[in-house]
Amino acid sequence: MSKLKLIIHREFVAKVRNKSFIVMTFLSPLIMVGMITLVVFLMRKNDEKAKDIVYVDNSGLFEKTDFEDTESIKYTDFTALGIIETKKHVEEGSYYGVLYIPKKDSLEILASAVEFYSKDSPGLSLMNTLENKVETKLRNKKLTNLGIDLEQIKASKINTDIKMFNFSGEESSKLINGLKIGVGAIAGYLLMMFVMIYGTSVMRSVIEEKTSRIIEIIVSSVKPFQLMLGKIIGNASAGLLQFFIWGILLFVILSVVSAVFGVDVSEMQANSVSSEQLDAVKNASSGDKMQLIIQEILRLPILKLFVLFIFYFLGGFMLYSSLFAAVGAAVDNETDTQQFMLPIMLPLILGVYVGFATVMNAPHGAVAVLFSYIPFTSPIVMLMRVPFGVSWTELAISMALLLVTFVFMVWLAAKIYRVGILMYGKKATYKDLYKWLKY
Repeated sequence: MSKLKLIIHREFVAKVRNKSFIVMTFLSPLIMVGMITLVVFLMRKNDEKAKDIVYVDNSGLFEKTDFEDTESIKYTDFTALGIIETKKHVEEGSYYGVLYIPKKDSLEILASAVEFYSKDSPGLSLMNTLENKVETKLRNKKLTNLGIDLEQIKASKINTDIKMFNFSGEESSKLINGLKIGVGAIAGYLLMMFVMIYGTSVMRSVIEEKTSRIIEIIVSSVKPFQLMLGKIIGNASAGLLQFFIWGILLFVILSVVSAVFGVDVSEMQANSVSSEQLDAVKNASSGDKMQLIIQEILRLPILKLFVLFIFYFLGGFMLYSSLFAAVGAAVDNETDTQQFMLPIMLPLILGVYVGFATVMNAPHGAVAVLFSYIPFTSPIVMLMRVPFGVSWTELAISMALLLVTFVFMVWLAAKIYRVGILMYGKKATYKDLYKWLKY
C-alpha cells in the first residue's frame, strides 16, 4: 500500500509541477471567455454593415411600406428602371443584390417565380428574410381576395405562455430548461475532453518509462498492477485539482456578476424565487433579466451535479485510463498507438453525439436512459440527464454498472500491462493482446 501511495504522489507532483499544467489551469478560463467574446464580436462585426438590396416589382402588389429598412438590410426601389438595366447597374455598382418580382397570372405561380441576383452567394438569414417578406405579402393578398378581413385576423392573434410546474408545485420555465441543456452539455463535453487529455497523458507516461528502460528497474520492486493504478489515480487527482481551481474561478466570476447586477449569492436558496418574482423580472429591464438568469442557475441542483460530476469523472477517467495505460504498455512509440486508439475513442464520441441528439429532446427517453446505463457512455450521457432530474434508482444502477466495469477493465488492462511493458522491438497486434490476456 505504501508503494502505491509513493507512485500516486510521484505522478501527482510531476503533473502539477509541469509548467504547462500551471499555465493552462489559470489561463484556460480566460481563453474560453476570450474565445466566446471574440466569436460574439466577429458575429456582430460580420453583420455590422447593412446590405443594400434593390427590388424590381413588376407585379404591382408591393408598396414601399412592404420594404422597410432594418439594421441589416436597406431597400431601394428600382422598378422604374426595369430588371435588365437594374441588373447591369447593380453589377457595376456597390449594391449587394436585386430582388425581382415578376408579373404573373396567379399568386401561386408568382410565389415560385420570384428571383434574386447577387454578386456573391447570399446567406441563409438574408434569403429567409426576403422569402418571409414576399410570402407574408402574397398570403395577405390571397386572404383579401377571399374576402377575409386582415384586421380581424390580426385582432384574433393570442400569445400563449404556458407556465410549467412539477407535481410538488415548484415552477419551472423555458429558460431553466435551456440552462439545464447548457449545463448538461458543458459537463458532458468537459468530461470527454479531460478523459482524452489525461488518458493520453497516462499513455505517454507509460511509453516514456518503457522506452527509457526505467520500467525494468521499477517493476523489480513494484507490481505492474500497482504501477498502473498509481499512474491512473495520480493523474486523476491532478485533474480534480484543476477542476477545483476552475470551480473557484467560476465562483469568483459569478460573485462579481451577482454584485454588478445586485443578486446576493450567499442568501439565494435553490427554491427561494417565487413565481411572482419570476414574472416581475421577466417583464423588467435587461439588467433584471440577468438577475433571472443567475437565479435560475442557482435553482439547479448544483451540489448534486458537483458530486455526480466528481464520481463520473473519476469512474470514466479510471475506466478509460486503464485502457490507455494498456495501449501505452503494448507499443514502443506514440505513432504505433493509432491502431488501438479508435476503439477506445469511439464510445466517448458516441456518448457526446447521443447526448446531444437525444437528451436535449427527450432526457427520459428510452435511448437516453439506455446509454446512461452503458458504462462506456454513462459518464457523459448521465451527466447531461442529471439537470433534468434523474431518480436515485437510475443513478444507483448506472453508478454500480460503472464501478463493476471499471474494476473488470482495470483487471483486464493489467494483464496486458504486465506483459506489454517488458516487450520491445515488435509492433503489437490485436492477436498479441489476446495472447497476453491468456498468460
